[in-house]
Amino acid sequence: MRRWLNLILFLSLIPSLLSLAPRLEAERPGPVVLMLDGNAALEEAARRGVSLPDLLAEYRKLGVRGVGVYESTVADLVRAGRVLYQPGATLRLLFPEAGFDPGWYYATGDEAVLSRLRTAWRLPQHRVYWEGRVWLGFPVNVEKFPVGPPDELLELYRQGYYIGYRPINHPDRAYPVAFPEGVSIVIFAGTEALGYPDHLQEVARGLPVPVAFIEGARQAGFDAIAARVPVLRLFSLQAEWQLKLAPEVAADKYLLAARERGHQILYFRPYPTPERTERFLRRITEGLEASGIPLGEPRVREFTPSPLRYAAWAGVAAGLGLLALGYPQPLGALLALGLVGGAWAYAGAYAGPLLAALVFPVLGFVSGARGFAMWGAATGYALAGAVLLSALGSQPETVLGLIPFKGVSLTLLVPPVLVAFSFLPKRPVPQSLAALWNHPVRLGEVALALAALAALALVFLRRGNDAPIVLDLELQLRAWLSDWMVRPRFKELLGHGMAVVAWGAAWPAWVRNGMLLFVAIGEASILNTFSHYHTPLGVSLARTLNGMVAGLMLGAAALIIIRGIRRWWSA
Repeated sequence: MRRWLNLILFLSLIPSLLSLAPRLEAERPGPVVLMLDGNAALEEAARRGVSLPDLLAEYRKLGVRGVGVYESTVADLVRAGRVLYQPGATLRLLFPEAGFDPGWYYATGDEAVLSRLRTAWRLPQHRVYWEGRVWLGFPVNVEKFPVGPPDELLELYRQGYYIGYRPINHPDRAYPVAFPEGVSIVIFAGTEALGYPDHLQEVARGLPVPVAFIEGARQAGFDAIAARVPVLRLFSLQAEWQLKLAPEVAADKYLLAARERGHQILYFRPYPTPERTERFLRRITEGLEASGIPLGEPRVREFTPSPLRYAAWAGVAAGLGLLALGYPQPLGALLALGLVGGAWAYAGAYAGPLLAALVFPVLGFVSGARGFAMWGAATGYALAGAVLLSALGSQPETVLGLIPFKGVSLTLLVPPVLVAFSFLPKRPVPQSLAALWNHPVRLGEVALALAALAALALVFLRRGNDAPIVLDLELQLRAWLSDWMVRPRFKELLGHGMAVVAWGAAWPAWVRNGMLLFVAIGEASILNTFSHYHTPLGVSLARTLNGMVAGLMLGAAALIIIRGIRRWWSA
């Protein structure tokens, strides 16, 4: 039976690999655009005493071809000298006979501006005619309300720039919203998509260009619009956080986003001094050139998933069968059924990728292989599982990061637990419990067990990009490795290295089994790597291979040291 299941698994890999071709075509690197925040550009030009066109010319020489332009507010029109805006109470004191309501707010300007204000919001209006001027009143303070695109700025930016228009959502604004001509992409400002919550479909129908998905700052209502409009990935650092980083450190984060996370718009704000901003931009452009990623107008990465991906289900089913056969019955069957039920309950339609991530890191440990061949079997099955996971999970929504992999934490927790089950003695449960209860307790064993548990907890807590426990030395090492290669994941380095140590020297069975739990985490990390769908497949493969080679080398070095210590100890 095991042989037939392995054959089914092998055969399912062929169409699964072929099904990844559309995604690979869509993931070809670049082009990316460097986009300057428009408000920050205006502030910098004023602070330095230069004209906006001259400032933009400086940035253009540094590779910047994009500008993020915010929708105007009443306050912007006031600063531009196009609107006079006053509380009704002030106007009532100045002109008591004019009829201004003291609880309202009034604006005046030329007819074009007043026309924009009349149609911008769904609010009651009060017109006052006084001394040849029309004042338009509103019952609430509209100073920060959006009033449409800044036409003069857009006219300037249309001279060869990739324009990101940033409309502002507001509950009182009127619909439909007219988008300006000549913009390249819409980047919603604030924490909500335009039209949230009641006009999202209307906004989506009227959008003439793609929208930007800002990873890490998911905007309310964005998914509803993204379901109907093309999407590009945007990376940006919060201004406060960027200022705390050296220009080179911040630039490395942008480079990582472009190289390894599929971001196509690198949205930035300048540093307080031109020198630091220039260092920041030169680091990015040089890094992009070294990585073969061109600067230019980003393209939408759309693809149609291949129907061949459904063959991966046969491979997942074969993997479940192999898992069940790896344990005494009925435990094996119960574990397999429990995984299927749990995955469907937790991930629903995305249960297939989750099952692949939970099952395949374990198969090598229950395959009957012994010695270092166990590592080979475990790694082979893990790579096969990565193919099946990628085939089932690769859809435009997942590759864009709109629908993340469900169960990332489970992929690092369940496989080592299943491997631990495989170490249980092949005897009836009551006898196993009695033997465990009567086992003599040794201080050394307790110390090692506690250290291992602490290490396992640390590995689990450090999952994800926002891990709470990361040493500064590790951050520096990560940055150094990223300059030289696609940085391997430390869990994989640890797992592959521990395999060499576990099988390269004589250890008590319980010590070796403890080491193999870390090996299992390393194998699970391979599946975890490929579950980051927004990372190009080539990058995930390079990260996995780098981790494998580097981990084996580190493990060999550690084994030499351990053998030397043992010889010295026994001398």
